[in-house]
Order: sequence, then structure tokens, then C-alpha cells
Amino acid sequence: MERFFKKAATPLIGTQGQETNRKRTRLDPNSNFEVPSDPGLRPPISNYDPNDHDFVRRQYLLAGPRQPMLQDFPQTLFGDKQRRFNKAWYNQYPYWLEYSIQEDAAYCLCCYLFKAENREGGGDAFTSVGFKNWKSKKSLDEHVGGLNSAYNVAVSKCQNLMKQEQSIQTVLEGQSKRSQNAYRLRLTATVNCIRFILRQGLAFRGNDESEGSSNRGNFLELLRFLADHNVMIEGVVLQNAPRNMKLVAPEIQKDVIAAAAVETTNKIMEELGDELFSVLVDESRDVSGKEQMAVILRFVNKQGSIVERFLAVVHVKETTSLSLKASLEELFCKHKLSFSRLRGQGYDGVSNMRGEFNGLKALILKENSSAYYVHCFAHQLQLVLVAVVEKHKRIATLFNTLLTAQNTVGASCQRSDKLRDERATEVKKALVEGDISSGTDLHQELFVYEECIGHN
Repeated sequence: MERFFKKAATPLIGTQGQETNRKRTRLDPNSNFEVPSDPGLRPPISNYDPNDHDFVRRQYLLAGPRQPMLQDFPQTLFGDKQRRFNKAWYNQYPYWLEYSIQEDAAYCLCCYLFKAENREGGGDAFTSVGFKNWKSKKSLDEHVGGLNSAYNVAVSKCQNLMKQEQSIQTVLEGQSKRSQNAYRLRLTATVNCIRFILRQGLAFRGNDESEGSSNRGNFLELLRFLADHNVMIEGVVLQNAPRNMKLVAPEIQKDVIAAAAVETTNKIMEELGDELFSVLVDESRDVSGKEQMAVILRFVNKQGSIVERFLAVVHVKETTSLSLKASLEELFCKHKLSFSRLRGQGYDGVSNMRGEFNGLKALILKENSSAYYVHCFAHQLQLVLVAVVEKHKRIATLFNTLLTAQNTVGASCQRSDKLRDERATEVKKALVEGDISSGTDLHQELFVYEECIGHN
């Protein structure tokens, strides 16, 4: 009987617009969700667990539309004319228009996030397939449509999702003005503590953060210190706060830190503006065994001063020049930077960085011949020092002697104290005789200076 019936095709897992019976795995709220840099490579929203949809959508909206500023977009033949994507469209549709380098197609961020897969009207041109009809610019206006179009409905949902103050206002709607003020004061205290710890570069967590611990970590101890010196704050934080709204959980700390990072990066981009810049790149392995690439921007600010701004640390799976360039392109795309504005690049002397043919330097120079390469001066000094030591025995003997002396003195507290006392005696004598002068930043021990002042 089977030959008289047509078998139903098995639904493909992860295919947009099709059902799937696969049990989806929840996202870990403590892990960093990475938004794909290319719209053509991102999976459908339906691939995520339904409980994670709003979280994923919010991450996409925080990242913003992907708008790479390529120097030359690929051309496609329409009839007898070559046409391509026009980057001026970014200015006309700044909030939703995206471009995929992988697919050479345009997408709509809002429709991707909220347009129902089975909804009629608009098709999949701006969601899954991609818009490629570069000769018909009016299709972009038609996509926006009227007040009740699929696009405007999606935009409205995006705005409602990102208006966090409205949701907070709804939660606090039935509460008194006193509760609202207490929440704002508690939030302000938490943010101020986090800002201080970030500025000082300190660790947040402690080994034991229980209430009976003598040291609960920098964040909780600082918040406790702030409460002890401010009666108003003391009444709304820690044990005086509602159990479900203490605002001290690690997730809250990470959210505030992420917000601070975004604001800092936006300030750097605002300071850079449309000016030309250089990039400094170095990669190294961190304590967790991951290869990390540090990226620094160097440019002239509006006051005419040369400044260097740390932009980001990017995790790279490989250290090949192609992998490093792809990671750098993704970072530039995220912050709407272009290689055409690059005027300098500085790395160390490793082959994957400064290789004449396949190094990162060469790959960037192929796109922009004005991005001149400068070898890192610190690395040059190290190479010169190694070369000199190899050629001159006296210099090698000097460094070996210094190393031996350091190891001999440093291994014994008695030798260290004896050397320190003899050096103090020499400094004291020189100060009395006027051979050297005392003052700030002269690296003289304080007790020696005080003894000399006493003699005078």
C-alpha cells in the first residue's frame, strides 16, 4: 500500500519557516551572547527557545543594524548595467537597513526579529532570503509601507521591547512614591559602587559572600561601607531591601558593567567622529588559555592632541592572519568603522602580523595602500638588545652579572637588608654633603630623608 501514498518529507531542523520537534536548549544567562556579525549567517528567531526570544531580540537591538562601510560593494549585472548596494541608503534607513557581505544582500533588522514566519505580505526578501534588486530603490520605501504594514508593526514591537522604563513603570504603578524613591536610591548606590570598582580595576566577587563572612568581596563591602556612612542608603540596601530586589546579584553586576562598556565605547566613537585613525593590535593567551586580540585606536582628537583609546579585546580561535583580519573586520563593522579611513597599523614582528605577502599587514594594505605599517618600537628595542648581546661578550657578561647579583641578594632577606643599609648610608652622606638633592620622584627612602632633615 505504501506505493499509493506519497511520504511526507521530514522537516529540516533549523530551516526558517518550518516546524521542528527538536528540544531547544536554554541560553545560559551568565554567558555572553554573541550576535552574528553578518545578517546572512544568523539563524531564525524560532531556532531559540521561546523563553529566550525576548533576550535574543534585545541583544540584537542593543548591537544595532549591521552596516559595514565597505570601500567598494560587489556589483551585479542587471540587463546591460552594473549595479550595487549604495551605502548612502544607511543614512536614509539608519534604524533597520542591514547589509550582508556574505550574501551581498540587504535585510531588515526589525522584521527579522518580530515578523511572523507565516504572515502574509512582504515575503521573505528582507528577513531570510535577502533583498538584492539594487536597480529598484523604491522597493525599500515599499517595504516600509503604511501605518499598519508588517514593517511598522515590527518596529512598534522593537520600541516596546527596548523601553525598559515603561516596563518598570508598570511594575511600580501600584506602589507608593516612597517605594519608587527607595528603588532609585538603591540602584544609584549599586551603580556608584560598580563605577568605583571599574575605575580602580578591582575584582568584584569574594571567596565567601555569605552574610557571616568577614570579607564578602569588594562590591558588597564597598556597598556596606557606603551604607554605614549614609543613613538614607542604609535604609534601602542589603538586609533592608526586599529579598527579590536587592540589586546585588552577579547578573545585575554584569548588566551594569556591560552598560558601562557600551557607554565608554560610544564615547570613544563620538570622540573619533569621522576622523582618520591608526590601529594597534596585539594578541596573547590569557590565564584561561584563550587567544585574545587587543585592539587600540590611535588618532588626533578635536583639540589637536594624539590620543590612544582601548577599543576592545576580541577572542580569536586562530592566530592566522586571515582569522585576525576577519575578527578585525567584524569589530570594525560593529562600530561602523571602515578600512578606508585607516592610515596606520602597528604590530610586533611575528610573521602572521608583518609578513610581506600573507601577514595581517599585507592583507590590510591590499585594501588600503595608505594604511602604513610601523613596527612596534618596544619590540624593536627588544630585538636590538638580543642582537647586541649575541654579538658583544662584554654586554652579555654585564647582564649575566646583574642577573646573578639579583638572584644572590634577592634570595636572602639578610643580604637584602645589608644592601639596603649600605645604600642608605651612601645616600645620607651624599645628602649631607650636597652631592644630591632630595625631593619627590627621586626614589630615595623616606627614613633617610627624615634623618638628614633632623641633622640640619
